[in-house]
Amino acid sequence: MKKTIFVHLIIKPMNLHEYQSKNILSTHNVRVQRGYTAENVDTAISVANKLNNETGSSYFVIKAQIHAGGRGKGGGIKLAKNIDELKLHANNILGMNLITPQTDKVGKKVNTILIAEDVYYPGESEIKEMYISILLNRKTSRNMIVYSTEGGIDIEEVAEKTPEKIYKEEINPLLGLSDSQCDKIANNLDLFGKAKDEMKVFISNLYKAYSESDASLFEINPAIKSSDNKIIAVDAKVTLDDNALFRHPDLVSYRDEREENPFEVEASKSNLNYVKLDGNVGCIVNGAGLAMATMDIIKLAGGSPANFLDVGGTADASRVEKAFRIILKDINVKAILVNIFGGIVRCDRVAQGIVDAYKNIGDISVPIIVRLQGTNSQEAKKIIDESGLKVHSVIMLDEAAKKVSEVVS
Repeated sequence: MKKTIFVHLIIKPMNLHEYQSKNILSTHNVRVQRGYTAENVDTAISVANKLNNETGSSYFVIKAQIHAGGRGKGGGIKLAKNIDELKLHANNILGMNLITPQTDKVGKKVNTILIAEDVYYPGESEIKEMYISILLNRKTSRNMIVYSTEGGIDIEEVAEKTPEKIYKEEINPLLGLSDSQCDKIANNLDLFGKAKDEMKVFISNLYKAYSESDASLFEINPAIKSSDNKIIAVDAKVTLDDNALFRHPDLVSYRDEREENPFEVEASKSNLNYVKLDGNVGCIVNGAGLAMATMDIIKLAGGSPANFLDVGGTADASRVEKAFRIILKDINVKAILVNIFGGIVRCDRVAQGIVDAYKNIGDISVPIIVRLQGTNSQEAKKIIDESGLKVHSVIMLDEAAKKVSEVVS
């Protein structure tokens, strides 16, 4: 079982589009590739003309705005050398299902495009692409800056083939990012003169943006040294910790639910902690620790978890019914395992929720396996037994595993 599943439950990520990420950078004086968004071709032409007046750029980059990397590989990033080409590319990209190495086979629908200036203009020096990211080092509980001279390509490929080209700089939380660290980063990126000074300011402002926005990831790939020695963020990916959004009401509106799993969106509106997975056994559990054990048991029994769903310590009948409704929308689910160890959670409330869900939803075709232990477990067993419903009640976790094995095999 991959532990990353549970990391997402503790630090909830809120992914941003490129243009939103650049808005955050710009407010912290980080130089970015400028541009405007469009949701139709006419707007794309209009903002391109506006961009030309503001920047002098006669070439334009059309970028699909979806929550996935590798957009260029799927045809989601195009260069237009004139308005006619821009119109063609905008028309082709808008509304397409963009398939990239980070999407499924269906891809993601492109609702918005970014019309950006061309920053690869000729000049006094050669253009240089670099990679820069900021994230938390979970081993040391310190933020670190990961950077490389090899920008513009998959950093995973660089790390695998030429790990010596990946640099890491940890930041002491008591001291913050120092001038000497900014200088070291600029030197390792083989910059000098004006470009080096620019990079030092770029890194300092970038780290300030990361810290003040409560982000869990900043990724700039590529950041370029332009032909006139400016440091520019050409692409930007920002992930926010949505547990901290109460401190950033201005960023709440950045959430694009169209890019998120619809089951997870529905669950969040019901205050359910839910993560969609690819398996065939739906899970309703209380507590992340018990969830990990439950999902491992399902795997050992020959099944595969279809989700993580924590009903929380204040679960009542209504919340349990909502959990069932969400899980049953997943066509891959062949069985549902309810595993509750009641401390704060009252098992009788959960049991009543199961019965209510069964009656209100109607015919539930998948088998339900229920293990309710702890507070009011006897009352819960009585509710289940007297309901007359086709629910498999078990006491031990290994019994639940055997029952799962029977129903999914």
